[in-house]
Amino acid sequence: MSRPNILIFMTDQERADVCLPDSPCRTPHVDDLAREGVRFSQAYCPTAHCCPSRATFFTGLFPSRHGVYNNVSNPQAIHRGLNPGVTTFGELVADAGYNLVYSGKWHVSDLEGPADRGWREGRVTAGKGGYSNRDMDMWRERWATVTAQEGAPRPRGCLKRPGWGTYRLYGSMPRRVDEPYDGHRDYLVVQDGIQALRELSQEKEPWCLFIGVLGPHDPYIIPERYATMYDPAQVALPLSFNDPLRDKPRVYQRMRDQLWGQLSPDEVRESIAHYWSYCTMMDDMFGEVLAALDESGARDDTLVLFVSDHGDYLGSHGLYLKGVPAFREAYHVPFVIRWPQGAVEPGRTCDAIVSLADVFPTILEVANIPAPGDLHGASLLPFLKGAQPAVWRSTGYTQMNGVELYYTQRSVWTRQFRYVYNGFDLDELYDLKEDPHEVHNLADDPRYADVKRGMVRLLWQQAELHQDTIFNPYPTAALAPFGPCVALEG
Repeated sequence: MSRPNILIFMTDQERADVCLPDSPCRTPHVDDLAREGVRFSQAYCPTAHCCPSRATFFTGLFPSRHGVYNNVSNPQAIHRGLNPGVTTFGELVADAGYNLVYSGKWHVSDLEGPADRGWREGRVTAGKGGYSNRDMDMWRERWATVTAQEGAPRPRGCLKRPGWGTYRLYGSMPRRVDEPYDGHRDYLVVQDGIQALRELSQEKEPWCLFIGVLGPHDPYIIPERYATMYDPAQVALPLSFNDPLRDKPRVYQRMRDQLWGQLSPDEVRESIAHYWSYCTMMDDMFGEVLAALDESGARDDTLVLFVSDHGDYLGSHGLYLKGVPAFREAYHVPFVIRWPQGAVEPGRTCDAIVSLADVFPTILEVANIPAPGDLHGASLLPFLKGAQPAVWRSTGYTQMNGVELYYTQRSVWTRQFRYVYNGFDLDELYDLKEDPHEVHNLADDPRYADVKRGMVRLLWQQAELHQDTIFNPYPTAALAPFGPCVALEG
């Protein structure tokens, strides 16, 4: 088996459901990729936050091992980079003779950039040295603007935030007819990546190209021709939109009541239409990359992966963006692989529980590179060949330590139940078969006491498997309803 080229296109904050076949959102190029490859319909990130998820993508490890827990580029960073001794697949692939080029969003470490991890850097965003120490001097400079915004009516699609300034959730960019995509910043990254692809395809060695766009990350501000692509009147509110959240942690309620509750139902529909448009625009850019790959003559020798780092609530449960709420929408990501060399029965959908941690060992195996033995991920190569691995996980697991506000949260799920341990507030338990939108919290329902105990047992087993950090027995920290000894039952 010859070593294939590897092309990775990663979006930022894209929900899995926008790329599924029954979605009203149009992503024809991802759909074409899926028809020629494998769509993983149950792929999840480890944390609903950019940096820890991206670190998992590149290391094959969960945050408890790679050490990135939240945004590495601001003063609330727990760690500003990967733990000492942690390896990314970039170094290993480069050492094996691949030519690597990185274009777009990094956000794995503020202390290192892609060039420190085996890549030749193109147009890198959120790269090394982006650390920002915002202090009161900045707010003194903005005081007049913030004060003026507070006295003005709330603009449509915006949120009033006293003392912080108005936040614009969605909108349109000024039209610039002389530039594709009206000069949207992501197109510069895509153009840079396409140029690198053309250059790499002229070389003898196999190559690995990463293109990371910032869309559809909030705010959903896009060119006018995309902003009018979907009719908000035809957009349905999410089925969980009216979740009262009374049986959920108080911070979930606070996020909605203080922020997102300002939006009218019509504004929610408009925001969803803008987000879908943003996703379609990212798909169009992805289509240009695929066209360049075809033109290069390297299509049949290239593994292509389309993926995102995490999702967006987008009005589900009345919430937006990502963060501490543990609902599926922020954790479930699009994940499609096309590998002409090895795939059989193209167009398949695989419903195995897949993690971003699985990318590292998959890339190493297709490139014939030995993988370290202590990864949290596992190679997806058997699925690409149409086979079922002898052993595969039946459980999903997430690790959240907060974003720029700290929380300790873990979740674990099977095909039927999802349990969320919130060390800071109410725990959550959902029957995913009866309640797939996670509206009815059963954690305190006595009829589910045995289920709850079993799910907590599973959580501790996963915590041990992932070398998690939540085993502290001190009384003020040991707030899980059952301690780790329940993992030894049965």
